[in-house]
Amino acid sequence: MPVAAGIEATGLGQVVRGGRRTLGGVSLTVRAGELVAVIGASGAGKTTLLQALAGVRPPAEGRVRHTGPPGFIGYVPQDDIIHQQLPLARTLRFAARLRGVDESRVAEVLTVLGLDDRAGTRVGALSGGERKRASIAVELLARPAALFLDEPTSGLDPAAAADLLGLLRRLADDGVPVVLTTHNPADVQRCDTAVVLAPGGRLVYHGPADATAAHFGADDVAGIYGRLDTAATWPDTATAAVPAAGPPRERASRVPRQTWKLAQRELAILTADRLTLAILAGSPLVILAMFLMLFEPGAFGRPPDPPTTVMVLFWIAFGVFFFGLTYGLLQICTETAILRREVFAGVRRGPYLAAKVILLLPLLAVVDLLLLVVLRLLDRLPALTAADFAAVYVTAVLGSACALALGLLCSASVSDVAQAGLVLPMLCFPQVLFVGAILPVPVMAPVGRAMSYAMSNRWSFEALGHSAGLAELWRDGGSPLGPPLLAAYQDSFARPVGENWLILAGMTVLFLAATWGVLHRRV
Repeated sequence: MPVAAGIEATGLGQVVRGGRRTLGGVSLTVRAGELVAVIGASGAGKTTLLQALAGVRPPAEGRVRHTGPPGFIGYVPQDDIIHQQLPLARTLRFAARLRGVDESRVAEVLTVLGLDDRAGTRVGALSGGERKRASIAVELLARPAALFLDEPTSGLDPAAAADLLGLLRRLADDGVPVVLTTHNPADVQRCDTAVVLAPGGRLVYHGPADATAAHFGADDVAGIYGRLDTAATWPDTATAAVPAAGPPRERASRVPRQTWKLAQRELAILTADRLTLAILAGSPLVILAMFLMLFEPGAFGRPPDPPTTVMVLFWIAFGVFFFGLTYGLLQICTETAILRREVFAGVRRGPYLAAKVILLLPLLAVVDLLLLVVLRLLDRLPALTAADFAAVYVTAVLGSACALALGLLCSASVSDVAQAGLVLPMLCFPQVLFVGAILPVPVMAPVGRAMSYAMSNRWSFEALGHSAGLAELWRDGGSPLGPPLLAAYQDSFARPVGENWLILAGMTVLFLAATWGVLHRRV
């Protein structure tokens, strides 16, 4: 049975950028076993109040105290908080592992929510009402001491909404305080208590749900919305709360174990999504086929074709950069809502990022090796010693890793897939123009030379040129174009390849650290 608990809030206030107040001195009490509906016009601060009570976003002013023994806090936002690629039961088992809950709890929760017959169904194939119940199932795994839901009936038909409120009623009857925001008047009638917020986050009513309309002199709950602007602030009747750090946080497994569990889930999601897997595997093959159609064999022979050798190495460097960037660019922006809830549940951002890298970097390493081996076998690369080929391969993997980290950073910074699509060309064009292949870095304008230092592709390109021996090939290969081109590049290919690797590794670490920082701010 859940641990009985209550919630006491005193003087909760929140101010957003620009000085607009979204919550104005709200004080209230929620008793154990009480089902509470928070209503009000759009922008009145309902979600802000819910997050403050749950501890998702602590208020700028006031205090919240969860009474009773420590327990887990369940929070269900408007967005789905579970991945949609896996069967429901498997999704819940991963959630249980991350929360340190026995997996046997999954079957119990599915029964409580009436989802037994949907256990083997992919989450994305569930109906809207079933997906909402699935999100609630994640929160019930740890037997929450309190449950908060942001507009759980939004988008549901009346029958599904009624079924969901019936479920929440049963949870409350078991002693769990349940607080939900809603725009649906029918939801209020099924609750014990109504909390009404006016614009500016002012509390204008906190009392029995069946007396709400009468308090405002309205015929029904829907009729009160036109009277909120002039409603008086409700008297402060809450019990003064003892200062507290907020609601207890859910436990989570240790960092190494958490990383491993997240990596397992990432692999399961990837293998279950056949379209994404086909794109990840197929796009490098398409690019490789285009390289084979673009490059003539023998460009690195004697005499060499210096302009072609430059372009071959540049496009290899850009190819491995593009692989890494596209692999990382959609990884985070599609699951921000899920990550936000899991961070609240105890998932750490470091293991989350590490799991992404652990899964994707080996795939990129295989793709890079395939690219280089095929190009070498078909004479699009010079005949290299084993050591030089290994150096070329290390450069390719580091270039992909750096681009993967950049993709993850951008994915964490944008809000949706459409924005990620707009970012892609903005990231690629500078990596073409300021690398030094089209125009050597030494002859660029000062601003262009400065820009080139920030391009990871520059260091990959120059490392490839060093390992391929471009300077010696152009100088001694017998082509009259070699010496002038070499003079334009000056010492671009003279830098030891190890220095280029250190720069690429440093940029990778920098991008991953910046990604963690963005997630810390946004989630």
